[in-house]
Amino acid sequence: MAGAIADGYATVTTDSGLGDAMGPNSWALISPGNSNLYALQDLGSQTLYDEAIIAKHLIENYYGREPSYSYWNGCSQGGRQGAALAQRYPSIYDGIIAAAPAINWAGVLINTMWPRVYMDVTEQYPHPCELQQLTALAVSACDGLDGVEDGLIADTNTCKTIFDPHAYVGTEFNCPLTGKSANISSTAAAVANAMWTGPFTAEGESTYLYGLEMGTDLVFGAQTSCTEDGKCTGVPNAAVTVMLAYFIDKDPAITTTKISFKELERAYHSFRQQYDAYLGTDDPDLSSFRNAGGKMITFHGLADPTIPPNNTLNYFKDVLNHQDDAQDFYRYFPVPGLGHCWGGPGGGQPIALFDQLRSWVENGTVPESSPVTITKPDNTHERQVICPFPKKAVYKKTSAGDPAGWSCAV
Repeated sequence: MAGAIADGYATVTTDSGLGDAMGPNSWALISPGNSNLYALQDLGSQTLYDEAIIAKHLIENYYGREPSYSYWNGCSQGGRQGAALAQRYPSIYDGIIAAAPAINWAGVLINTMWPRVYMDVTEQYPHPCELQQLTALAVSACDGLDGVEDGLIADTNTCKTIFDPHAYVGTEFNCPLTGKSANISSTAAAVANAMWTGPFTAEGESTYLYGLEMGTDLVFGAQTSCTEDGKCTGVPNAAVTVMLAYFIDKDPAITTTKISFKELERAYHSFRQQYDAYLGTDDPDLSSFRNAGGKMITFHGLADPTIPPNNTLNYFKDVLNHQDDAQDFYRYFPVPGLGHCWGGPGGGQPIALFDQLRSWVENGTVPESSPVTITKPDNTHERQVICPFPKKAVYKKTSAGDPAGWSCAV
C-alpha cells in the first residue's frame, strides 16, 4: 500500500472486518459448533465490494470527480480476493492483479498440511539437509531444460518426468547445517516425492490437488527436529489443529496435530461443502468481467512453497476452456524461481506487470512479455523475460543479461 501511495495513487485497503487477527481463533466461530458465516462472507467478498464503493465516494468528494480508472493489486489471499472481484463484482475494477491466488482455500489448507500428515502416517522424518540436497540435485538436472543455466527450473513439468529422487538414495554429500557428510535416505526421497506429487488417498490414488514444483524449498513445509546423531522427529502440525478446531469439527478445545490420509480427505470435502459458497473463487465464467471491459493478470512463482502453481494453471485453463477469447482480457505469467509472492531461490519479481496492466486497460497495449531480473547462484543478476501461458521464454543467445535476447514462443 505504501508503494502505491508513494507513486501518487489514491489507495485503500481493508482488514475484511477481521481486525488485526493473525488466525481464525478470534472470528471463525460464534460459539462451539456454529460458524461465523457473516465473517466468512465479509472475508470472502462482501467487504471487497464495500471497500471499493466507499473509496470511490471518498475520492469523488475530495477531488470533485470520480477516479478515471480503478485497479486491484493483491497476492495470495489478496490474489484470491482479486479473482473474487472479477467473478462476483465484475465492474468494480478496471484492472486486476491476482497473483499466486488462494483460489481453492480448502486445497491450500490441505496442501499446507500434507507434508507433515504424510510424514506422520508413514513415520518418515528426513533431515532438512537431505531435502535441500535433493532440491539442489533437481535444479542441477533440470536447470538447462530452457537452454540457459541460471540456477532456476523454468520447465518444471518436464523436470518431474526426468528427475527421480529415489535414484539418488545413498548419495553422499556435505550437510552445511552440521558440517558433516551425510547420505540421502529412502525416507528423504519418499517425502520429497510426496511433496512433488501432491496429496493422495489412503489407497495411494492421486487426488485433484497438485504438488509443489521441483526447485521449491521443501524444508518450509516438511519441518523436522533432529538430534546431533541425525535422528529426526516431526514438528506438531498446527494447521491440522486449526482446520479441525475452527472449520471442520468447530470445537476450539481440539488439540489434535496428527490425522490419517482418510481424515485429511474428509476434511477437504467437508471444508468445500461448508465454505465454498463464501470463499470459493474458482468460477471460470469471467464473461461479465470481459463485458465490463476488465483486464486481469495473474502471476505465480514456480518455486512457491505455499500454493502449488499448478492450482493456478488449472484454473486458468478452465477459464480458457470456458471462453475462447479469454486471452483478450486475462493473462497468466508463470515466474521461474519466484517464491510465494516474492523471494525464492532467485526468481525475478515481476514488478513491471502493474504498469503493463495499466497500459492494457488504458491504451490497449497487450502484455506479450514482462521483464524480470533474476539472481544467479553466484549472486550476479541477469535480466530476462517471463511470458504469458502457453508461451515460454526462449533465449536467442545474444548478449547475456539483455532482455532483447529473449522472446516468447509456444
